[in-house]
Amino acid sequence: MLDPTIPRPASGRTFAARRRVRLADMDERGRLRLDAVARFLQDVAIDDVAETGWGVPDHLWFVRRIRIEVVSAFADDREVELVTWCSGLAAIAAGRRWSVTGDAGGRVEVDSVWIHLGPDQRPARIESFDVYAAATGGRSVSTRLELTPPGDDAERNAWPLRASDVDLHGHVNNAVYWQAVEDALRSIGRDVSEPLTAELDYRDPIDLGDALELASSAEGAALALGFLVGHSVRAVARVRWTA
Repeated sequence: MLDPTIPRPASGRTFAARRRVRLADMDERGRLRLDAVARFLQDVAIDDVAETGWGVPDHLWFVRRIRIEVVSAFADDREVELVTWCSGLAAIAAGRRWSVTGDAGGRVEVDSVWIHLGPDQRPARIESFDVYAAATGGRSVSTRLELTPPGDDAERNAWPLRASDVDLHGHVNNAVYWQAVEDALRSIGRDVSEPLTAELDYRDPIDLGDALELASSAEGAALALGFLVGHSVRAVARVRWTA
């Protein structure tokens, strides 16, 4: 299970960066959206592995699971600091934690699991990972998926894909999934400025030509969202309000 409360390590590598909150990152009330947070997380992770040599072209990382704890929404924040470190290891996967704080009180804690691929884009064992391993404290990670998609009675709606949704790897970018989550949250009228936990399991890639549908169901203080191509579940999201 992912744990966004894992504290910053006393020893081992951490990587820090800052990002300005720009107009395209905010909703109409000035809140930093979840998809913008996901872009920040992704960019800082890429900067980190580029510095250590664990990035492209020899190493590719694809997110398997991510859990975002919005402790306090970024409402008036216009700059955020992100600190990231390795939270656990497995044979072909590694965990990555982020702690994100804003200049006006916003705070998000994130944990995730990423699959390691070699230059041939096939899963590859992680070896000689000393630069990151010390920060894990000996913790392991699992690539097992945990979220259950909505049932057959869930409402399904088409979600047209755009050319700009696809990244260098030829698939819909991780952050785009969170745009769909943001849209689903708005559709059920929940206050997205309240503390919440948002999780996403990435099962199989989504490509530009796929006829994507979103299946959603809301019950009490929770929303479930399935990303479907025909009968194939490509990803599952769940949002729970914690206030």
